[in-house]
Amino acid sequence: MVVGLTGGIGSGKTTVVKLFQEFENVITYIADDRAKYLMNHSEEIKQSLIQVFGEKSFTNGILNRNYLSDIVFKDKSKLDVINSIVHPAVKNDFQQYVQKNKDKIVIYEAAILFESGSYQNCDFVISISVRLEERINRVLKRDNTSKEAVLQRVKHQWTETKRNLLSNYIIWNNSLESTKHQVKNIYNILTFKC
Repeated sequence: MVVGLTGGIGSGKTTVVKLFQEFENVITYIADDRAKYLMNHSEEIKQSLIQVFGEKSFTNGILNRNYLSDIVFKDKSKLDVINSIVHPAVKNDFQQYVQKNKDKIVIYEAAILFESGSYQNCDFVISISVRLEERINRVLKRDNTSKEAVLQRVKHQWTETKRNLLSNYIIWNNSLESTKHQVKNIYNILTFKC
């Protein structure tokens, strides 16, 4: 079973993933982490990024995330280009991961699960919801960034309302205790459906 897990920046996806990882028959696939790995290790992706964004895309063979972030979060069309290069590789990598783990509940965590169309490969989808101001505060505490930069990233993601309407389950991540309880309830439901 594949369960998509999504939410806007600062919603607490990492926290929820860790809670699901406590269950023995659950494994997780973090799309952003795998995308970063593939961007640094796939020669095909490296060459495509260099061809489109220039040699500065990599420094000493390592992805120059700051350089690319500055480009793609200011220009939606550039974000679409980078996604068109990286997403097919992540999709293929994920399909191989699922094949190797057919007997598990696979949590597929992706910030842009709906935007990328990856939700179509999921049996169920969970969205994490938190007020926008709380999300911004969390990111400001976590990252070395500005409110304007966070809002730029928010602008490129679907609204919570839009995500929630298409999700099977919603986790209201307002407190750790409440979130733990919601994760356990959803896990119990998913286990019953397996």
